[in-house]
Amino acid sequence: PARWVGGPAPPCPGPAASGGGGPFGCAAPRPPPPRHPPGYASGACRPGTERLPSPAVPQDLTIADFQQLIRERYSSTDAERGTPGTFMWFIEEVGELATSLHECAEGQSPTPEQRHNLVEEFADVLAWLATLANINGVDLTEALTKYTDPERVKGVKP
Repeated sequence: PARWVGGPAPPCPGPAASGGGGPFGCAAPRPPPPRHPPGYASGACRPGTERLPSPAVPQDLTIADFQQLIRERYSSTDAERGTPGTFMWFIEEVGELATSLHECAEGQSPTPEQRHNLVEEFADVLAWLATLANINGVDLTEALTKYTDPERVKGVKP
């Protein structure tokens, strides 16, 4: 398991459990991660590669719909875990996405399983981000107006 290396250890997510083996030396077991919504379709890992079609993918799934789906499925465990514990799981998923991006980088020869995993890691990061937004009272659709309002964002980072 991962170990905390920077300063005092953060609080353990969730209630302590005997004989656990959770992250950062905590005794708390890891909660199951949010998974992709029904109708999720896998895609390719490199830009320009066609996405695999799936008739089960809701063509009109909005950010608000996705955030509500996560709220409905996970709100009770999310509230118990709180922001610090949820943030640790979010960062773990970001790390898994980074690993998967490396495996699917240009010049690599990713397997179909690695490509599928990349798509799932993007879904996991989005699900944990929605969870963080939910437990902190942030409407992601409203937050995204930062990028949809041309008066709010100017220029790009180098």
